[in-house]
Amino acid sequence: MSVHVPGPSVSRREFLTHTVKTAAWASAPAVVPGSVLGQRTGAVPPSDRIVVGGIGMGARGSYVLQSFLARADVRFAAVCDVRNDRREVVKREVDRRYGTRDCAMYADYRELLARADIDAVLIATGDRWHALLSILAAQAGKDVYCEKPCSMTIAESQALAETFRRYGRIYQAGTQRRNAGNFVLAVELARSGRLGKLRRLHAQLIEARYMPPIPSHDWLPGEPEPPRQLLDWNLWLGPCPWRPYNRLYVEGGWRNYFDFHGGSILEWGTHTADLCQWANDADDTQPVEYEPEGSNQGPFAVRCRYLNGVELVMRDSGWMGLGSCSVRFEGDEAWVETGDTSKMEGAETIREFLRPVTDYQAAMANHVRDFIECVKTRSQPRANAAVAANSHIVCHAAYIAFQLGRKLVWDPARAEFVGDEEANRMRSRAMREPWRI
Repeated sequence: MSVHVPGPSVSRREFLTHTVKTAAWASAPAVVPGSVLGQRTGAVPPSDRIVVGGIGMGARGSYVLQSFLARADVRFAAVCDVRNDRREVVKREVDRRYGTRDCAMYADYRELLARADIDAVLIATGDRWHALLSILAAQAGKDVYCEKPCSMTIAESQALAETFRRYGRIYQAGTQRRNAGNFVLAVELARSGRLGKLRRLHAQLIEARYMPPIPSHDWLPGEPEPPRQLLDWNLWLGPCPWRPYNRLYVEGGWRNYFDFHGGSILEWGTHTADLCQWANDADDTQPVEYEPEGSNQGPFAVRCRYLNGVELVMRDSGWMGLGSCSVRFEGDEAWVETGDTSKMEGAETIREFLRPVTDYQAAMANHVRDFIECVKTRSQPRANAAVAANSHIVCHAAYIAFQLGRKLVWDPARAEFVGDEEANRMRSRAMREPWRI
């Protein structure tokens, strides 16, 4: 979905009118009136509902689920999780919401994907499964809303975009800040010319003391596996290398382990570098240089440069305290910074445009609405597969540069590092049999 951005010559009134309309779209109610969709007023007919199933429904999945359940034009029909306790929790919540006992439970994703009545899937597993499950879902004829990071490697990012292009399915990455009013306004300011010529973009990363840029390669000590009907450890691991079971992994402790997680750069960069891509009108490409700074203990940064000369600085420190996942856009005339508090700061010359915007909490409902409407119309959502792939490639390239500790040059057209075979070998990882892309 493209967003028209007014040119530098627009008046203040024209700019404010445009951004008010844009932010209003981003803060509209989660349910579109039936009359707008050509339906009768009142309840959405069952035949017009999008039937959704969920795969990997832990804390994050249950949070996103609320925005699906709030929609009258969605029917959540099935939950799949390798953990029985999570299956039962989601089933109880869904059945309670609908006043039925119809929500089906599955331990194996293949059973859910085989259901012909399911139109779309919500994927909220750990990172290791995101790209593979999304691809399998598209091949099964499903549209996909997938949490981020959407891939573990550059190769997975490329395969994701190509699969959804080939199969004509709808994909929305869980980068909901593309539908948050304050971030939308900041991007509008950057792309409208209100900041002057764009010079530098800043993307916040988690501080190294909380989440280092390079995760651990260690293993937790092995523990006895629970019965398979309670937890399928083999399916939990999926395409990752085998390691012995430890309950801490399945209780969220998988983060900060190399096989399962991409560290701080992927954890937040896939939100913040993604917004910088959008601000730079670079959704179809990536920076051409990546230079790491600092240590794994922090502070750290990766300085990137686009072909048009704009610099992208991915850093974990030096922010104004406007909330997590902050971004800062700098032009030669003004600057703007914002984060998850929805507060915005900027140069004196643009203060008049920094009016109150929708609360960040509305972003998830807006993002799900964007996805559902695109499932109906077959148009592309803001965080579609091609957009997500390019943003993730930026983060993966920065991650590789930081691991190697040297400046890398990237060729977006050839999707390879220039003159660095070691870096090029890190664009992909082998998957454990029988999984493959």
